[in-house]
Amino acid sequence: MKSSQLLLLGSLIFLFSCNKSSNYDLIIKNGVVYDGNGTSPKKTDIGIKGDTIAFIGDLSGEKNAKQIIDAKGMAVAPGFVNMLSWSTESLIEDGRSLGEITQGITLEVMGEGDSMGPLSDSMKDYAQKSQGDIKYQISWKSLGEYLSFLEKKGVSCNVASFVGASTVRAYELGYANRPPKIDELERMKQHVRKAMEEGAMGVGSALIYTPGTYSDTHELIELAKVASEYGGTYISHIRSEGNRLEEAINELITISKEAGIHGEIYHLKAAGKNNWHKIDKVIAKIDSARKAGINVTADMYNYIAGATGLDAAMPPWVQEGGFDQWSRRLKSATIRQQVGNEMSHPQSEWENLCLAAGAEKTLLIGFKQDSLRKYIGKTLAEVASIRKKTWYETAMDLVVQDGSRVDVVYFLMSEENVKKQIQLPYMSFCSDAASMSASGVFLKSSNHPRAYGNFARLLGKYVRDEKVISLQEAIRKLTSLPCDNLKIQKRGRLLAGNYADIVIFDPNKIQDKATFEKPHQLSEGMIHVFVNGTQVLKDGIHTGAKSGRFVKGPGWKK
Repeated sequence: MKSSQLLLLGSLIFLFSCNKSSNYDLIIKNGVVYDGNGTSPKKTDIGIKGDTIAFIGDLSGEKNAKQIIDAKGMAVAPGFVNMLSWSTESLIEDGRSLGEITQGITLEVMGEGDSMGPLSDSMKDYAQKSQGDIKYQISWKSLGEYLSFLEKKGVSCNVASFVGASTVRAYELGYANRPPKIDELERMKQHVRKAMEEGAMGVGSALIYTPGTYSDTHELIELAKVASEYGGTYISHIRSEGNRLEEAINELITISKEAGIHGEIYHLKAAGKNNWHKIDKVIAKIDSARKAGINVTADMYNYIAGATGLDAAMPPWVQEGGFDQWSRRLKSATIRQQVGNEMSHPQSEWENLCLAAGAEKTLLIGFKQDSLRKYIGKTLAEVASIRKKTWYETAMDLVVQDGSRVDVVYFLMSEENVKKQIQLPYMSFCSDAASMSASGVFLKSSNHPRAYGNFARLLGKYVRDEKVISLQEAIRKLTSLPCDNLKIQKRGRLLAGNYADIVIFDPNKIQDKATFEKPHQLSEGMIHVFVNGTQVLKDGIHTGAKSGRFVKGPGWKK
């Protein structure tokens, strides 16, 4: 062979070798890989090219990737899905999503009842003037425009959303307590249709809050039918989580059946000690519906307390018309007497979380007015004692004085039921909270520790320490289960061709740190997080990268 031919052959071998060795931007080696299917893990390697998983298998011969991570002794899994996030505003303030990224969450799903679109001009004006500590300009009108805004602004996590049934109702009816007229309902359905084509995951309701509580079953079925046409999901904070829990479950099953749609119970629970025994009947109802071919699932947070506002302690009729009307009515002595009477006695027509928890187990965590922030961390009973008034008078006073619903934590559930629910095969998980950074404006209020710890708590307390479920089953519930339910393609599993949303964590150290007393604490044990192939967490420290995308639902049209 001539020297020129040898030179050419050598060049070709070199080029082939270079191409082979540069097939991957990142190689994760020696990790214990949980693929998301719930099967036993295996020690193997993963090769990533761009935003995609390119290969899973033995890559011991690959030496020249741009980045190589030795994950020996670490768990490697698909990125986790938060089935209910309230990061709609917190991501505008801080797109790093530290509270969630440090738990391995790579997709935040929003839109429980309320969504960031569609917005009329009057809705935009009201939302603008009623902002709390986080201030921002509302430059969008539709839900798709909002999610595109987040992606363009830069967020570290992927984002998705349902369109809120309350939002489309408010667009057409305001805060009126009446059924929509035929033409109004048709316009509401058109709002859902547009949102689905923009990429909404489906339609979501929150039926203990106004104006959602004003919606009847027929209205919800009609909206869900539109989402069903696009393969979407109906999710719901059901009408009662306490005294009428079973009836509320029946309503969700009815809506799912009549609309021919996947139905998900948002943060399933039995609230109030008198209702804890109902969880077995609820599970039986869901199992029966599933056996009958009605696709019903649920998600939850792993705490015995929930967080919302004092609006969940007052009758819906006093809140009709929006906050200004609500506040005005609470200044009337006659109305206050009627409201106080209803708040202090069990009601069959509406849910009273404060009565279920008790004022001594209702923790005040957020105010708009600086003058009231001295009460953060105190119970409603303690503040009532300080002010020498009843708990219900104090609640009404605080709402009026703060100009907000006032953020509170209600201790409502039993630990036994939490563990029972975690084991359900159709149960996924949510924070039901915003993702925060434990700094800046977020420190002006307290919060529920689930914001920083729900997912780490599952993996640490309930998987490793108490062995309620196995690690591979927990990872399935955090990854492929929610993605399958929402019909999200190319995410939720470690599979060649899927997007590289990947987490690497130490199963012996993963742990929530946030408590009710000190909630602003990041979880520990998450080592590396990749979102669409870009590293956003390195050795437990945020890289500053914002590679998150708007993840579109099954009805999306380009």
